[in-house]
Amino acid sequence: MAKIGEQFYKDGDKIIHVKQQDYSSALNQAEAMRQNGNAQFGESVCLGVVDRAMINEWLKEAGVKWTDPARHDVIKRNMMNPDYNKFRVWQGNH
Repeated sequence: MAKIGEQFYKDGDKIIHVKQQDYSSALNQAEAMRQNGNAQFGESVCLGVVDRAMINEWLKEAGVKWTDPARHDVIKRNMMNPDYNKFRVWQGNH
């Protein structure tokens, strides 16, 4: 993942921070793993390839901290969301 842009705006008393990210490396890695059948690791599976910055955004939207055990549910819910299907390697449903 590469940060491709960052801007700060002032809106009254607020400072707005806008970041632009390029997730193409994660998308390419997930696609390569799907094509090569690399989702299985013994009894484990690789559900998907997601950058830490994207997970951070998911947690922020849900109001959950990295240290909160609920983070697992937030990540699972987003990985099962069809909007993020291209980040998935394993196409199962658990």
